[in-house]
Amino acid sequence: MNQLDWQPSASLDVLERRAQLLADVRRFFYARDVMEVDTPILSQAAPTAPYLDSFHTEFDPLSSSAQRYFLQTSPEFAMKRLLAAGLTDIFQIAKVFRNSELGKHHNPEFTMIEWYRASLNYQGLMNEVDKLLQDVAQLPPAKFFSYARLFQQYVDIDVCTCNDVSIREKAFDLIQSLPVDWETDRDGWLELLMSEVIEPKLVFINTPIIVYDFPASQAQLAKLRQDEVGHMVAARFEVYAGGLELANGYDECTDADELRQRFKTDNDKRQNEGLPTMPIDIRLLASIEDGLPACTGVALGLDRLLMLMTQQASIEQVQAFSFNKS
Repeated sequence: MNQLDWQPSASLDVLERRAQLLADVRRFFYARDVMEVDTPILSQAAPTAPYLDSFHTEFDPLSSSAQRYFLQTSPEFAMKRLLAAGLTDIFQIAKVFRNSELGKHHNPEFTMIEWYRASLNYQGLMNEVDKLLQDVAQLPPAKFFSYARLFQQYVDIDVCTCNDVSIREKAFDLIQSLPVDWETDRDGWLELLMSEVIEPKLVFINTPIIVYDFPASQAQLAKLRQDEVGHMVAARFEVYAGGLELANGYDECTDADELRQRFKTDNDKRQNEGLPTMPIDIRLLASIEDGLPACTGVALGLDRLLMLMTQQASIEQVQAFSFNKS
């Protein structure tokens, strides 16, 4: 460690902008009567999604054996339990944690703005995200593209009707760096094409981009719906701006049996990939069975938004102290 290693990773000017952004976000929600909530960071359960790697720790009470707890990757499950208990429109500015994620755009600990709206539908929530970006970050109005339209425009395939072989061939044709023996499933190929072919082109659109109606197989915790031509899709959207993925939102699935099956499928996939299976959040499922209201929800990365606002190249430049200085 050198003598200056104690100093902040972000400049003082950026830290002042961060403080102002936090105040502006709260002001945005308070003006809309959206209630701020505060939920635990530690949980006895964790997300089952194979692409998420949770930190864990041990609670060691003197009177019994140690119990494993997980640091939240998102406040989503606890916030949905509050919705089921009777709250309606809520938001949270939360510290969240994801293991194995460290790089220019990733930090194991980061700040998420997450909110849920019982009073807004799928389109209404997308519009509200767009409005928040305009109000707190002075970004121009977003442009909206369906997932299928992007793949038709930039990859020249119809993701709703093409077979897995066609998607694989497109990936090898358009991504020159792929090893010849690379293998993955349909969604893996689609995610490669999105990240390696489509997302770099979105940088040249000088507005935020909201991509909606993902493949049904990528629903995560979203409802399924029919799009305008009758294909079953996930009522899910992602937001991009300036080359950064900023947000991920859903028309929330409120069917406990459906979610239980998705969690089981996730754990089966984790096991097949040699990953540890995760404890399913039975309290979340119980709350949904008791009556989670129809709602929409979205999580937005505050650090990445501040990177965009201050034109910083790395996430550590907008955090008080980088992971390596923590």
